[in-house]
Amino acid sequence: MAAIQMTQLGSRALNHSSSDTEAEYDRLRDLARQEAAKRSSCFDRAHQAYESGDGGRAHELSEEGKRHAAKMEEYNRQARDYIFRENNNTDRVSGDTIDLHGLFVEEAEDVLEERIRVARSRGETHLHVIVGKGNHSRNHVQKIKPRVEQVCRELGLQYRTEENEGRIFVNLQGGTVDHMPPPPMHPHYGGGGYPGQQHGGHGQQHHGGQQQHGGGQHGGGQQQQNDEVEEMVKKGLPKLFKALKGCCVVM
Repeated sequence: MAAIQMTQLGSRALNHSSSDTEAEYDRLRDLARQEAAKRSSCFDRAHQAYESGDGGRAHELSEEGKRHAAKMEEYNRQARDYIFRENNNTDRVSGDTIDLHGLFVEEAEDVLEERIRVARSRGETHLHVIVGKGNHSRNHVQKIKPRVEQVCRELGLQYRTEENEGRIFVNLQGGTVDHMPPPPMHPHYGGGGYPGQQHGGHGQQHHGGQQQHGGGQHGGGQQQQNDEVEEMVKKGLPKLFKALKGCCVVM
């Protein structure tokens, strides 16, 4: 099986510019993709061994595949926690805001549900959710935004897309959204606090068609690999949230 090449997801996963952060995030997601490929290879070979009557070899390959699957989940967990900490550092976003950049859809759902739970327990009235515009997604379709809206509906919370389409305002008190407070002011986001206006439109999630730095070229094969890994994450994503003291809003 051909080796999976290192890809650069870069600034689409960030609400700020940092080559070191982008490189580490890319490294972790790429390791997860490599483990996903090894997992699939093991399971395919296990099936072939079973069909040929070699049950012992089939069992060995199946167990090896499970180990690769566990490593894939661990690398994805590390990438999730890492990018969330970076994007939600209190120096970058206001306390009433959560940034879901760089997360797979299932990851974003779990993180948001926990954030809402904590916010409501604290008596917070609203939440600004940065979901991205989907500019780099396949067919420019927003993937996280629909799931955020679904979470709000399931929790009985009213919401509204803000002036910036990459943000959703959520009323945590359960009432209607007749009037939205102004977006949080933050020096890193410029006037109005909308990410993407200062950094060339980085207000979108990273799942989309692959775009190399500086080239603007899309790689459909890599997008398919990303989607396959995300599908694997869906059923086995652990809900591990830790308080990150002095670092980010909630995890």
